[in-house]
Amino acid sequence: MEHYPQGKRVVIVGGGFGGLAAARLLKGLPTEVTLVDRQNHHCFQPLLYQVATAVISPADIAWPIRGILRGQHNMRILMAEVTGVDTAERLVHTDSVTLPYDYLVLASGSTHYYFGHDNWAPYAPGLKDIEDATAIRGRMLLAFEHAELTFDTAKQRALLTFVIIGGGPTGVEMSGAIAEVALQTLPREFCTIDPRSARIILIEAGPRILPSFPEHLSEYAKKTLEKMGVEVWTSSPVTNVDEQGVVIGGERIEAGTIIWAAGVIASPAAEWVGAPHDKAGRVQVKPDLSVPDHPEIFAIGDTAAVFYDKGEQVPGIAPAAK
Repeated sequence: MEHYPQGKRVVIVGGGFGGLAAARLLKGLPTEVTLVDRQNHHCFQPLLYQVATAVISPADIAWPIRGILRGQHNMRILMAEVTGVDTAERLVHTDSVTLPYDYLVLASGSTHYYFGHDNWAPYAPGLKDIEDATAIRGRMLLAFEHAELTFDTAKQRALLTFVIIGGGPTGVEMSGAIAEVALQTLPREFCTIDPRSARIILIEAGPRILPSFPEHLSEYAKKTLEKMGVEVWTSSPVTNVDEQGVVIGGERIEAGTIIWAAGVIASPAAEWVGAPHDKAGRVQVKPDLSVPDHPEIFAIGDTAAVFYDKGEQVPGIAPAAK
């Protein structure tokens, strides 16, 4: 980015890994940089599942963006939510201010995707930020507390059933972490119930969990989870979710806690700039990560779909990104 002419204005949308990396690269350059994010902190997402299972505190994985970028004198940080981009006038619109730009970096990440069943969201929250993690932690711990209050065995069984939908890395981590809490952390804490009787079910619509990993690693993860007491259901698409449980094919499972880890969709960045995108909404960028027909706009991280020379898509994980 050293080739940017002096005095040019750069706007970065998103304070995640990609946005922060871009901001740091611009340190000390003769540019005016504005980073805008709807939160004022950066969240270390790989450890969200540990917050969700009460292993660590939210403060352990959240750092103020202003603190991270302290000392970058060409940097302005704004807490606002982007609502659109005017590519003709080169303006970023937010819910509070309008930001002119000469160069725009879209690093706005992704969010939960319910495959057309957005009505499932209230009953099966996903895990993308601190608020999601603390909400799931509350549901999980309250399930044990409510089970302790009742002598109705059927109700206890339902409350102590935890369903995780989606067998990717997040689903695998969550199911394993809940099993550890139930088997190791809580058994001595209750009188009426035995937390070790909790039923933890990991549901994957495809033929195996961790489908983006080599098959032998998927099988290893499956066996490890099963040794911990997790039920791993594959080739089991969920057909309904409600407040009391889930339906898989014709079978209903009553569950006190349901967690969504089945899919994500990119932010509306492609819509904002009228760019081509893949089925998950990621901007199909050129080799230099610029947006087609807009050399002044770049998309990075979960916002971008990047392709190898042979046309294969680069996996959306950190090692591949680097």
